[in-house]
Amino acid sequence: MATAVRLAVQGFEVVVYEKNSVPGGKLTAFKQNGFSFDAGPSLFTQPQNVEELFALAGEPITKYFSYKPIPIACKYFYENGKVINAYTNQEQFAGELQEQVNEKPSNVLRYLKQSQKIFDNIGTVFINHSLHKSKTWLHKRALTALKTVRFNYLFQSLHKHNSSQFLAAETVQLFNRFATYNGSNPYKAPAMLSLIPHLEQNQGTFYPLGGMISITNAVYQLALNKGVTFNFNAPVERIVHHHGKVSGVVVAGNTISADMVVSNGDVYFIYKNLLSNQHKAKKILKQERSSSALIFYWGISKQFPQLKLHNIFFTTNYQQEFDAIFNTKILYHDPTVYINITSKEEPTQAPEGKENWFVMVNVPANTGQDWQVLKEKAKENIIAKISRLLGEDITPLIETEHTLDPLMIENQTGSYMGSLYGTSSNSKMAAFVRHANFTGKIEGLYFCGGSVHPGGGIPLCLKSAKIVSELIASDNHQKT
Repeated sequence: MATAVRLAVQGFEVVVYEKNSVPGGKLTAFKQNGFSFDAGPSLFTQPQNVEELFALAGEPITKYFSYKPIPIACKYFYENGKVINAYTNQEQFAGELQEQVNEKPSNVLRYLKQSQKIFDNIGTVFINHSLHKSKTWLHKRALTALKTVRFNYLFQSLHKHNSSQFLAAETVQLFNRFATYNGSNPYKAPAMLSLIPHLEQNQGTFYPLGGMISITNAVYQLALNKGVTFNFNAPVERIVHHHGKVSGVVVAGNTISADMVVSNGDVYFIYKNLLSNQHKAKKILKQERSSSALIFYWGISKQFPQLKLHNIFFTTNYQQEFDAIFNTKILYHDPTVYINITSKEEPTQAPEGKENWFVMVNVPANTGQDWQVLKEKAKENIIAKISRLLGEDITPLIETEHTLDPLMIENQTGSYMGSLYGTSSNSKMAAFVRHANFTGKIEGLYFCGGSVHPGGGIPLCLKSAKIVSELIASDNHQKT
């Protein structure tokens, strides 16, 4: 949708064909028994990406969308009884870690400063530009990025890097968690991912009023106002191309002509099913898939004042959990549990005196597991963990329930194996081998979304829209 807005602003006639009955892809919502739930992404950072879209379109964002900062990015619970509030104020966060786990404030402040430096000098080049165009590397900003790169950023794991930076095991585990933001394993993924905390802890965490679905609704309305046409329940069956140039798409057996096609689907799915290019599809699968998620949407008949908007209940053995997810591909018996509760910020998201819990654990991508059986066992383990750390059995408090598993994610969104982010970043070169936003084989075909450069998550998906729109503008300028 962000790409559609940008192209409409450039003067193109834009038509969107959407498989589902509603816009937004994974960023959707639903209501059940008086409880409102955001169905997909739950963390909102870098609101400037949304603001930039409205500024580009010449529309006042306040007519469509509003948000507020959250002082505590996340609240962390450990099995040893430690509890940490991750304040978005650096000094406050450093003080909290010192008080709770005896971490040196200087370690925390140094790490966050370093995270900002990596992001500013390397991350901004990576997420704002195509890595597959020579002009990106010939620009002076690329030279600055290359000068900033250190050996350990690429050849040392995030866990090893974090272990060298902090004294407390709790702090290491907290910062290891950021690898999950792109579905990766901190014991394998490169230390370059240490730039991710900058987005949440330095730049801030925010809550969109109305829930995450308000982002979808705002961008969708903006697209409509810019003249974009949407067709729902209209999955694309094939991308048509002749002699190395795209010529349209096939929807419901009908060929719709187009000078350009932008695909938002999982790039593996696109090559395999819409381009019938089995060779390229197999090549993409050589890259390790990211993790998936198992989600329980629970209406809880009580309020828990000790919980915040974002909460994490850590496992006692993080390395074993990731080994289960990526190596043995099973559900770990003591999973790290994430709980998002939007009614903490907007009480109307749940009936009075109650809370809407979005409860998620990281799980392996779908390889044919019996998810019905696994869900029941996972539910048992999750309830036991939450009840233990909150000191109260939550079983009788679950008033209503809905679930989402990797197989359902795959069926609903076309994400192969239910992988949330396409490929993982578990290798040092993962960022550079992720599929480009274009293909040199088919002129006029472009790719955006979480399975291509620069990656998954709301900020990066919005950046992919920017990259694609700029590629199209450049390609068309060259033709005229």
